Amino acid sequence: MSDFRKNDIVAIGEVLIDFTTESKDAGGYPMLQAHPGGAPANFLAAAAKLGFNTGFIGKVGNDAFGRLLLKTLSEKNIDTSGVIITNDAFTTLAFVTLDEKGDREFSFARKPGADSMLTTSEVSENMIKNASILHMGSLLMTTKTGTDSTLRACEIARENGLIISYDPNYRPPLWSDPEEAKTKMLLGARQADIMKISEEEVEFMFGFDRKNAAEKLLEALPQLKIVMVTLGPDGAIIRSGANEVSIKAPKVTPIDTTGAGDICGGSFAAQLLRLPEEARIAYFKKGEPVPADVLEKAGTYAVWAASTSTQKHGGMDSVPEEKEFV
Repeated sequence: MSDFRKNDIVAIGEVLIDFTTESKDAGGYPMLQAHPGGAPANFLAAAAKLGFNTGFIGKVGNDAFGRLLLKTLSEKNIDTSGVIITNDAFTTLAFVTLDEKGDREFSFARKPGADSMLTTSEVSENMIKNASILHMGSLLMTTKTGTDSTLRACEIARENGLIISYDPNYRPPLWSDPEEAKTKMLLGARQADIMKISEEEVEFMFGFDRKNAAEKLLEALPQLKIVMVTLGPDGAIIRSGANEVSIKAPKVTPIDTTGAGDICGGSFAAQLLRLPEEARIAYFKKGEPVPADVLEKAGTYAVWAASTSTQKHGGMDSVPEEKEFV
């Protein structure tokens, strides 16, 4: 049997509704537009847009928003057979306010949200076994139940030879204690083969600034095969072993950066799955550094997709078409 069975990506975590401020009324109150979101779901939407079979593992409430999200995931060619519907909690809602640069501030209706209640027994083992990449973030780990489920998914992935992808995706309002957040986010990082992380998260988790950040991260987390440090409008730094590339972002006028990092990560992972199988085995099984030209090609597309997405509102709905890439 091939080490890499299907070109599938599975993600575990949250799918939710982002209520984004698109204007304000006369009194200054935000006028909100609902968009489907959640970091792992946005990640999958980017990979699915590139033609890959993807699947989501998570939990939604038995409510109008949960049912709507399931419909949206299916429409975006994301398999929802790993999604549990519960009567015990409401689907998580996020309220996003934007500044003049499109940067966000989050508030959440999640006490608890359905996504955080996924149990280990509800993690779809078959969906993970039939994939090549498992992707995760840290938001599921804000509860003990969610932490256990995340680690169980990683255990299944390792037992079956998957690549594990991770994005810390720090959201301060969802953590009662920054030190607990740091501990859990580091726990996730230690499971990963690929990590996409923002420079703000690098500073929060490790105390590193931008200079030599990727090199320092590989020293701190020696099991990582690839690290991508995103720099907002300045692009990204990507490193594997001693091979490092800097990717410049195209100039855009952003209106909403929601989901841009997720789209970057999902686009990058999907590009790696286009590599010949023998190359993926060399990089992810044998530990050979990924060549700089491979990192640059995958990273250039990923940064372009992320930048382009900021010109539209929402996460899943803002993934650009590959044919637009020049």
